[in-house]
Amino acid sequence: MDPSTTGTRTSARRGRRRRGLAAAAALVLGGTLLSACGSEGKPTLNWYINPDGQATLTQLAERCSTDQYDIKINLLPASATDQRTQLARRLAAEDSSTDLMSLDPVFVAEFANADWLAEFTGDQAGQAVDDQDTLAGSAETVKWEDKIFAVPQWANTQVLWYRKSLAEAAGLDMSQPVTWDQVIDAASSQGGTVGVQANRYEGYVVWINALIEGAGGNIIDPDTAEDGRDAKVTIDSQAGKDAAAVIQKLADSPARQPDLTTSNEGTSLGAMYPADGPGEFMTSWTFVYKNYVDLLGQPGGPADEQQLDDLGFARYPQTVQGEESKPPIGGIDIGVGAYGKHVDWAKEAALCVSDPEAQLELAVNDGLMPSRSSVYEEQRLREAYPAELLDLWRQSIDSGGPRPKSAFYSQISNAVQARWHSPASVDPDSTPERSQQFLEDVLSGKALL
Repeated sequence: MDPSTTGTRTSARRGRRRRGLAAAAALVLGGTLLSACGSEGKPTLNWYINPDGQATLTQLAERCSTDQYDIKINLLPASATDQRTQLARRLAAEDSSTDLMSLDPVFVAEFANADWLAEFTGDQAGQAVDDQDTLAGSAETVKWEDKIFAVPQWANTQVLWYRKSLAEAAGLDMSQPVTWDQVIDAASSQGGTVGVQANRYEGYVVWINALIEGAGGNIIDPDTAEDGRDAKVTIDSQAGKDAAAVIQKLADSPARQPDLTTSNEGTSLGAMYPADGPGEFMTSWTFVYKNYVDLLGQPGGPADEQQLDDLGFARYPQTVQGEESKPPIGGIDIGVGAYGKHVDWAKEAALCVSDPEAQLELAVNDGLMPSRSSVYEEQRLREAYPAELLDLWRQSIDSGGPRPKSAFYSQISNAVQARWHSPASVDPDSTPERSQQFLEDVLSGKALL
């Protein structure tokens, strides 16, 4: 983003905003800090990881340790929100033992804005984000005010998973882009279902954001997103109404799964291969393929190879017919704590645990896809996954839609959840308008979450 588009903010104003955010986090998230790790002799760099791919990440920590330092793994909670809480508590108190951290991409802006992350500059910035190799969707997640504050380690995106036999019976041509309306109608016509993430949590906002961006709109005007509380809210738009119409249609449809209002990434997996019935269409992340391969012949998975071959995948559905969809962007970025005792070494380590070799290991072992285009061409990866699926993932990450890049993303997400949940209550004539007003009030301090 060009800083000239963000209005007349001054450096002093940015400084006050950052100090204010850090102070607020210290007050709200305050508590007893975990004991700092350290010992005499060879320094230890503490790396706080999320639970995905623990065994591979442990191996990476061992490989990237050097004669100068060792890297120690520390496990964060499973929930992204809880991960943010723990890290923010430590960083707001200027904890010097938080060296490396695995960050959900939506938290990079908040942490960078609060001066909690060390900036990557010079050659290291070029290594962190290679303009010729790093996929655009991933590259954008680590930037704040045109500076680089993290390294994309692995990337995530959603595609449309489905039973080929279900789509064929419904007469839906999956070789062409399909819309949400078509998917819901096809599932309904055959007694199938549509699996989504619609519990009151971040996964629901991922769906809402992708629907809105797929209709050509945004929750927050991206040209003003870095303006913090002064950002322009744009959820009450035709795109917002189009998104709400999709949610309303599914909620009122025979294709609605029974647990729609509490659904998450795991709840709809079993509906793909039920004991009887035609199966489902499902939007979900890259882990799905490896999940079903590992469940071959087991409850919840395909009964045999023939049934596994019935698993199809396609580009994320269009919100509006003829308008390219915007698949969600996720993954993990590696940030370096600004208050660490060994920031330079930590940056070096962050680049090592995110290098192409590391990305290949995470993809092959754990289904956590690369953020670099070149890694998708590696023979080991092509042997582990269908080539056309790898290409779909790569294209989806490169052209997908990020969630709002804001230092106040947590407030934005919670405000959207508050007005769009439950999905059974969503109405295109009222929900975007109500959420617009509430989100504006939350950002301006007129309303509390």
